[in-house]
Amino acid sequence: MNSFKELGLDEELCAAIEKLGFEEPTKIQRAAIPKILEDDQDLIALAQTGTGKTGAFGLGCLQKIDIQSSVPQLLILAPTRELALQTAKELKKFGKKKKGIKSVALYGGTDYGTQRKALKNGCQVIVGTPGRTLDFIRQGKLDVRKIRMVVLDEADEMLKMGFQEDLEAILKDTPENKQSLLFSATMPRDVERMAMTYLKSPERIEIGERNAGISNVSHQYYLIHHSDRVQALKRLVDATPDLYGIIFCRTRLETTELNAQLSKDGYPVDVLNGDLSQEQRDRVMQRFHKRDLKILIATDVAARGLDVNDLTHVINYNLPDELPVYVHRTGRTGRAGKTGLALSLVSPRAQFKIKRLQRMIGQDFVPATLPSNADILQAQMKSMVAEIEAVDLNSSSTLDYDHIFLDQLSNYSAEELIRRMTVLLGGSILSHYSQTDNIKQPSVRPSKGKDSRRERGSREKRSERIPFKGQLTRCEINLGRQNHLTPNRLMGLVNDVFEGPKPHFGKINIYGKRTVFDIDSRAVSQMMTEAGNQTFEGRNVRILIQPSKHEKSRRNHT
Repeated sequence: MNSFKELGLDEELCAAIEKLGFEEPTKIQRAAIPKILEDDQDLIALAQTGTGKTGAFGLGCLQKIDIQSSVPQLLILAPTRELALQTAKELKKFGKKKKGIKSVALYGGTDYGTQRKALKNGCQVIVGTPGRTLDFIRQGKLDVRKIRMVVLDEADEMLKMGFQEDLEAILKDTPENKQSLLFSATMPRDVERMAMTYLKSPERIEIGERNAGISNVSHQYYLIHHSDRVQALKRLVDATPDLYGIIFCRTRLETTELNAQLSKDGYPVDVLNGDLSQEQRDRVMQRFHKRDLKILIATDVAARGLDVNDLTHVINYNLPDELPVYVHRTGRTGRAGKTGLALSLVSPRAQFKIKRLQRMIGQDFVPATLPSNADILQAQMKSMVAEIEAVDLNSSSTLDYDHIFLDQLSNYSAEELIRRMTVLLGGSILSHYSQTDNIKQPSVRPSKGKDSRRERGSREKRSERIPFKGQLTRCEINLGRQNHLTPNRLMGLVNDVFEGPKPHFGKINIYGKRTVFDIDSRAVSQMMTEAGNQTFEGRNVRILIQPSKHEKSRRNHT
């Protein structure tokens, strides 16, 4: 089946797809769409990022919508507001020719009023994050009792972020005879077992090997000392003048600091993280699509749902803590049949992760040497020559002023003019690399064989079981049993504001209107700043630090 029409899609959907410029369905779309249209059997579909999963479930589900009814029929749950918004936008494009289909995106970080009004006006499609969606169900503003189809998009991420109880609470109100579809790029076995509780005798589609990297993406890594990361990154960018890509960082703070350093040196970059409002995010992405920006510096969560098909590079400023995230990152390049390059900056202490990544995705990681000063100067020269050759003299409006240049520059030879032009166009970067020493890289540690890997793996597993030995701080949140708070929902609320490693929790005591809990002291500041700006079940979240026994005694004495 080489066309969307052969998959069974109607004329309106095919017309919208054609207008969007899609000529052929992807592998996951060929496999999933006919099964979704055929009957109401549940489905698990595994495919890598960038293979068209949104079209696979979106097109099939949109065709089954009853336009004559304005009650919610399709519910799509996504782990982040970014992915929810991107999915809602894609569905709107797909359904543009089908008159009468209305959709609403439900996500946190914005006021309830606009979303509440949209629900009141009626819609057939709901795309939402678990927390905000459950809020509207609890408030009686969203009725899911007539839902016909449920899609769990990136279900593994939702479960890892602590949304299991939210998902269960949402799904228990949906009809038993609904069709449930689970789409994901990666699904570890333990998460898969949990996800299977939501589906009944599902059929399974798996495009490519589990956790496999996209075949047209090459993987290279640069072993460098931690203190050399910024300078190493600049060398990679300077040696690739046509680079158009994303630099991934672990944390929001890291993205902000790196953006400040690169922007100060004149690089065309901007940041994409959870601190941005939707308006700011849209503005950044508009500039990136227009290529006013060549580079985005992003966290993993903020990059979910990005719709960019022609990235040349993905750069890992550091490797992710959870290795399957690497597949999500690198899936941003090498799309639509194009080739891509994934580059990673790796410290000697993190070198062991490379072998694990190779085994996980079944592809080689090539150790590489950072570009030398000579390499960068040559790349910059070639780029300048290409720009000069691309100039269209016929469109120039300087003809009337040519005599000024001829009179002033006639005393110079062609060679001297070229040298002066070179200094003028690339003076700062050429001067910098003419006077800077090359970065000295550590030696790549050779593999020591299977026994060593097994021994090291055992050490890693043992280290994961070491009890938490850091300090805990006791905090209080203004939510309790009356707000339907549970330990998992509390952890999900807090974990949602942290990129990378999640904070350690100690005791959690839930009372009627409040909850007291212990949390890693290092996480308190960020938790109070970020989580304190959220809402939960329609209530503004407020977190306070409880004074220690010593502090209470001192206050009483005073």
